[in-house]
Amino acid sequence: MNYAGELAALATSACFTASSLSFALAGARVGSLAVNIIRLVMALLAFMVVGLVTTGELFPCSATPAAWLWLSLSGLAGFFIGDLCLFRAFVEIGPRLSMLVMALAPPLTALGGWLALGEQLTVLKLAGMALTLGGVAWVVTETPEHGATHKFSWRGGVLAFGGCLGQAAGVLLAKPGMQGVASPFAATEIRLLTGLGCFLVLAAALGWFPQVARGCRDRRALAQMGLGALTGPFLGVSLLLFAITRIPTGLAQTFASLTPVLIIPFSAALYRERVSWRALLGALLAFAGVALLFC
Repeated sequence: MNYAGELAALATSACFTASSLSFALAGARVGSLAVNIIRLVMALLAFMVVGLVTTGELFPCSATPAAWLWLSLSGLAGFFIGDLCLFRAFVEIGPRLSMLVMALAPPLTALGGWLALGEQLTVLKLAGMALTLGGVAWVVTETPEHGATHKFSWRGGVLAFGGCLGQAAGVLLAKPGMQGVASPFAATEIRLLTGLGCFLVLAAALGWFPQVARGCRDRRALAQMGLGALTGPFLGVSLLLFAITRIPTGLAQTFASLTPVLIIPFSAALYRERVSWRALLGALLAFAGVALLFC
């Protein structure tokens, strides 16, 4: 399939849209740390079922030691450091503004891919990236109307940028590890195991397990986290890892950065945010950039 990598990365953005909204709603109810731990446990159970059915292994024990090393480092950067910052940013400034800062991830990833992995992008691909990210930025830099639910703060912005750096580093570190695993699902499970282990250590050190326990008793939050776990760390991240085996890492991250555009109608419904002509025009620019990326 000629565009398998591009289509997988595009599907990633749709999955991340669903997971971002789900985790933001759950985080407002039970806190970002509880969401991080519970959603990873849920996703791990799904990976274990898939592994048992497809390979007979609950965990990817057949992966090479090098794969475990690279993917564990990727999980530390992406699932732990990046998500720890990003999920707190969701609570501080909301998913829409958080994803604005996260739009910096594709150029950072592309730069890292060029420096560390020797990846090259054509002028047309670079133009498509610029147009896509420009459209995304124009959408989410719109000044919200008076009384909007979420407003920008420096604290939230710094947290979101930490999430951006973690995501970029996680993708770059995952690419060399993908060569030693059976599937993107196995690779994501290794990354998830590292991230979950780090969150459990942090929760034990800070005495936050009562907060996690309260989160487990909130049925609505559990349903939201369940949806987010399936669409985010289970399906979305696995699709992204598949994409980076077919196309350059920066290109894959650009497709995945469409979340702020796809999130527009849902933000309007959930947070009563008005959809303006600027948001619609920015969305059109972003999708025009996506069309260039398929050329």
